Amino acid sequence: MPIVSEDVADVFRTLAPDDVQLFPVTVEGEPERYFIINTLKIVDCIDESNCEELQPYDQDDPHPERRGAYRWISRLRIDPAKAEGALVLRPMKFKTAFIVSEEVKNALERIGNLGVSFECVTEPRKEHGGPQ
Repeated sequence: MPIVSEDVADVFRTLAPDDVQLFPVTVEGEPERYFIINTLKIVDCIDESNCEELQPYDQDDPHPERRGAYRWISRLRIDPAKAEGALVLRPMKFKTAFIVSEEVKNALERIGNLGVSFECVTEPRKEHGGPQ
């Protein structure tokens, strides 16, 4: 789960209050307040045909909750129509991805120096070797 500064938490608190929970935490040696962000929306929205590579967990994985999910996805793409209006979500079959709307992304970028990178996940995949 992401641990964020109060400025970042304020973005989520303001723009996506129904999509996240914020839990205050203390970071040893840091005087500022920090928060854990818990994503409430887990949505079946992966556009599998537009992802570059899907690596599913083995069907005999000892953890039953992983069956049918993905270990890794290269060039993740989601279907925005299936996002159910969420501004912050995790895809049901790939919960390691933390997806935010363009509005949330822009507000976070205005804070600056977050230590994260953003990748668009709603556009069709570009084929290698063709026009970009």
